[in-house]
Amino acid sequence: MPAPRTAPRRARIAVLASGGGSNLQALLDHFAGPAAHVGDIVWVGSDRADAGALSRAEKAGAATGVVEHPADGNGLLAQLDRAGADTLVLAGYLKLIPAAVVHAFHGKLLNVHPALLPAFGGSGMYGPRIHAAVLEHGVTITGVTVHFVNEHFDRGPIIAQWPVPVLPGDSVANLAARVLRVEHRLFPLCVAAVASDAIVLGEDGRVHGHLDVPIGVAVPAWRFGLVPDTEAHDDSFPGDVARLFPR
Repeated sequence: MPAPRTAPRRARIAVLASGGGSNLQALLDHFAGPAAHVGDIVWVGSDRADAGALSRAEKAGAATGVVEHPADGNGLLAQLDRAGADTLVLAGYLKLIPAAVVHAFHGKLLNVHPALLPAFGGSGMYGPRIHAAVLEHGVTITGVTVHFVNEHFDRGPIIAQWPVPVLPGDSVANLAARVLRVEHRLFPLCVAAVASDAIVLGEDGRVHGHLDVPIGVAVPAWRFGLVPDTEAHDDSFPGDVARLFPR
């Protein structure tokens, strides 16, 4: 008689954020909706007690905590252990993750960065500083990078990237808004893929797997991020991702 089939393990996701938490909100919405079968966001932490991300988490019913000593890896691991977290996500978290945490969450620790790494990354490169540097250097394409986290700022293996144009007359504010739209769409897909083991970090240090999203033959590749900021959003983005990043 065959053994009874067991349900897939649900991921227990912890999120660290330093600011208002708009990327956290995108994750909360994704795991309450399309990725509800993958896992749950069980804990949200911040190095700032007044961070808006903590308020968003509380409204969603997730446990929260303040990371009082961000450089204390053992202290952070204790908080994550109490939450039972097996996946750790950085959503606008500005502190360097201690080596002990990086090792404990190897292959299950990821971050989103509002530029096409390795350009415009590293210590001190966050928020408006990145977009100001993009404009100062006169580049014509920026974008979003989702990557695994190692002991260095913004240098872990890349999971996915999406280009965003720099348009004539762009200010830091409107370029940041255009990039953020892409962050909110790409990041949750990648987190769900890592949480479900559809994407893994191999022993060779390379990223393996794929984003499990449909491909629409009528969807023009590169469309998302190139449309005017005022154009209505639609559901074509997952198809675009599959066409550009077929792993």
